[in-house]
Amino acid sequence: MLNRYPLWKNLMVIFVVAIGALYALPNLYGEDPAVQISGTRGQSADETTLSQVQQVLTENQLSVKSITLEEGSILARFPNTDIQLLAKDKIAEKLGNNHSVALNLAPATPNWLRSIGANPMKWGLDLRGGVRFLMEIDMNTALTKQQEQLQDNLRTELRQEKYQYTGIRSGENFSTIVTLANPTQAQDVQRFLRRQHSNLDIRILPDNSLQLSLSENALATARDNAVEQNISILRKRVEELGVAEPVIQRQGAERIVVELPGVQDTARAKEILGATATLEFRMVNQNANVDAAARGLVSADSEVKYTRDGSPVVLFKRAILGGEHITDANSSNDEYGRPQVNISLDSDGGTLMSNATKSAIGKPMATLYSEYKDSGRKDENGKSILEKHEEVINVATIQARLGNSFRITGIDSSAEAQNLAVLLRSGALIAPIQIVEERTVGPSLGAQNVEQGIQAGLWGLLITVIFVGLYYRKFGLIADIALVANMVLLIGLMSMLPGATLTMPGIAGIVLSVGMSIDANVLIFERIKEEIRNGRPIQQAINEGYNGAFTSIFDSNLTTILTAIILYSVGSGPVKGFAITLSLGVAISMFTAITGTRAIVNFLYGGKRLTKLSI
Repeated sequence: MLNRYPLWKNLMVIFVVAIGALYALPNLYGEDPAVQISGTRGQSADETTLSQVQQVLTENQLSVKSITLEEGSILARFPNTDIQLLAKDKIAEKLGNNHSVALNLAPATPNWLRSIGANPMKWGLDLRGGVRFLMEIDMNTALTKQQEQLQDNLRTELRQEKYQYTGIRSGENFSTIVTLANPTQAQDVQRFLRRQHSNLDIRILPDNSLQLSLSENALATARDNAVEQNISILRKRVEELGVAEPVIQRQGAERIVVELPGVQDTARAKEILGATATLEFRMVNQNANVDAAARGLVSADSEVKYTRDGSPVVLFKRAILGGEHITDANSSNDEYGRPQVNISLDSDGGTLMSNATKSAIGKPMATLYSEYKDSGRKDENGKSILEKHEEVINVATIQARLGNSFRITGIDSSAEAQNLAVLLRSGALIAPIQIVEERTVGPSLGAQNVEQGIQAGLWGLLITVIFVGLYYRKFGLIADIALVANMVLLIGLMSMLPGATLTMPGIAGIVLSVGMSIDANVLIFERIKEEIRNGRPIQQAINEGYNGAFTSIFDSNLTTILTAIILYSVGSGPVKGFAITLSLGVAISMFTAITGTRAIVNFLYGGKRLTKLSI
């Protein structure tokens, strides 16, 4: 029979709309003004901190909706922003510099919705507020590090080829000077090194030593690689922060812009993004006199490093391997409940560790933690000078030959172990970076954008609903129902997708999709009217209207979706937000405008003898 849907198809339409409405529901509850308290430098908030916060709120008679302690962070919700701001100041005054106290907005979604994974849409920086960092890469340190790696490789290569040398040292402009023991071998060594290092300019100096320096192209490539690799690592760290739709892009030759929408805990963000932590695993020199080494009397192949409590440890300079071989790291507790970090290495790292430890069973191996910190001084160009801080966090006796997986202990707290695991898992920055500019976008500006965007969307929806209802009468009302369902499904899907974020251009995409979604119904209704004018029976006209218009609707919507995909693939954050909402809105409109409206039309008119149609 014409224009009758089977029961399963009607139930499918009802089920899809119901699920969309359910997951769109959290957006009606809004957000609570909140204050977030977390520890700094890897420490965490605990029950003692919670008691202090509760005491501050009680003493100052500040009403609080709820206060919870989860995963080392305290979240206190307040009835309004006035109490929130006053509470932040009082809590910060009480806790001091040991804790980060930041303003936040916590979703007020009921627990029963959160239990099924229903959460409100994520908002972008222009709507939600957040932080924007401008970071600058310390290229001198990056090139110095590359120079040190080159010198280490040169020592190995020259020894293997039986070329004797008396010294390998650093020259000007990141060059390396090799002084040969036999000057007559200078040309032979030059030819050999040119084969090994094609990106280097190698020339013989008057004293028959060799100077190896980066060519202009190699220098530019090294700079580009450092920036691109740091951008890649920053993206991984942002993922660890749980920020959706961040903007991480290059600006100029040595700078990177990072925008984190919704982030209010700027201390935590700066700690994770700016940290240049890495590990090195080195053997302990047991033959060295520790007291003498602490006074500067140490052999050329060793150096003195210190533990957190200031105890000296003599380590061999040559590292077994570094953090670049770490593929995964996660924190846990050992059998005694003490925090530890479990390390996984790549194949090369596993081989290096295995070769180094197979003959070192019973000997101590140290884990050296390194990071760069702002020294508080500036150079002649006004840039902050970074200082390298190193600390031996663990000295353990090798009990058996190690491979691709092992663990490190000696860490003070679980929060510190978790921070270290995050930094190692996302990778060590190729070069130190420093934050040269920090901007916080307040939620007040975002609230104005949201209000204007919602007004534009509602006015567009209202005008469309009124026009379609008046022009197409009863069928117009059916199209209006489908249009509202389209909006509900779009909001629900945006709330469900983990990587989808609503931005101001995204709101523009929603408004545009409202107009485009009604186009499908216009095509269908006009085709039905045309079939009726041509003398077809009403039931057949309805059937031909939907079937005949489908190809045109599909083709036009497909080209729009393909354009949106291209925009998403080549665009930046705001353009991606527009592309996401437009493509989702158009795709959903094909369901609501074709399947949804036909389900209603079939329910009202299917299988009936009709002589007149309200269209």
